Amino acid sequence: MNNLPQFPVTVVGSMPRSKIVSRALRNKGKGRINDQDFNAIANDAVLDCLKIQEDNGVDIVSDGEQRRDNFYSFITGCIDGIRLMTLAEMLDYVEDKAAFEQLLNALDVPAFALKNPVVDGKLKRTTPLVLNDFLFLKQHTSKPIKVTLPGPYLLTRSMWVKKLSYDFYPDKESLGNDVVNILRQELQELENAGCDYVQFDEPVLTEVAFTGPHETHTFMCAALSEKSSPEEELNFAVELINRVVEGFDDKIKTALHVCRGNWSQQEDVLLRGSYDLLIPYFSQMKIKQFVLEYATERAGSIDVLSELPPDKEIGLGVVDPRTTDVETVVFIVDKVKSVLKHRNPEQIYLNPDCGFGTFADRPVNTIEIAVDKLRAIHQAADRLRTEY
Repeated sequence: MNNLPQFPVTVVGSMPRSKIVSRALRNKGKGRINDQDFNAIANDAVLDCLKIQEDNGVDIVSDGEQRRDNFYSFITGCIDGIRLMTLAEMLDYVEDKAAFEQLLNALDVPAFALKNPVVDGKLKRTTPLVLNDFLFLKQHTSKPIKVTLPGPYLLTRSMWVKKLSYDFYPDKESLGNDVVNILRQELQELENAGCDYVQFDEPVLTEVAFTGPHETHTFMCAALSEKSSPEEELNFAVELINRVVEGFDDKIKTALHVCRGNWSQQEDVLLRGSYDLLIPYFSQMKIKQFVLEYATERAGSIDVLSELPPDKEIGLGVVDPRTTDVETVVFIVDKVKSVLKHRNPEQIYLNPDCGFGTFADRPVNTIEIAVDKLRAIHQAADRLRTEY
């Protein structure tokens, strides 16, 4: 990581999957193809994603999450004690059926199209979550690699459904203990393998901060259980992430990605609100970098970042992965300059607001638009490097 240029360009994680990859993911999920046949298809897709990133100036690359059905439910295939359920199937088990049904009706996504991992047994990791994906990518690039993992609060919050989980985990806290242990084991193996950069995805934190104890605006919190107060939930999130990264401070760059939802191109169904409510909690986290969306006006003022501790880096979202209009170099440069009031150049990384293909069957953009947006970020980084 020491050889990175100033204003390094990276990605948040996912890239759109081809129809071939999406079909292979469905067939794998239904047991129609074995792991060997699936990986033959996925390997080619990963290499295609890598070439796209390398050809368009991405300095820290990812595998495009090509082997995943979405950014967090893929863990079902790696951990015993988890059942993958569609939101429609979960209606039979949630505590507040009326609120959950209202949520499903409000979504612009069919309830059978999105799947959520739910705990229905004692958790036991049977295979690494992402280590093997990292090792494959490492064989094919000399660039630093970003590995993405679902965050501990997201997993603990979204997987605990009282009717299915209580006999094994009587509360979210007991489930959180095993989630932390699994993520720490993964982090240790990644460090041993030479991984440079691990990003934990916690999009659910915005919803917790922006909504009251009995409100639900998106499926990310999944309305699975009665919420505690936002303060209690966010303190719990701080505790979980700090337990995961404890002891890795000087050995691997850890990052936290927080956005406002990335399943739709309809702005009115996505969350809106400034990060200012989360800054006090971010400030307590033993995380080196915060990967935040700022290309959308829904993110509010960028000046709230001045309140973060001065040693924290910013992964600045400078293009919106959901729009077809490609941001101009001037737009991106101006966005970076607005952060330079609060951070040194070496503390700012450039990335999209979120992934381009969070859900395998529902990418928020085409690969062509994704390429154009990555190229624009690279061009802006070149201009900034010349100026600073």
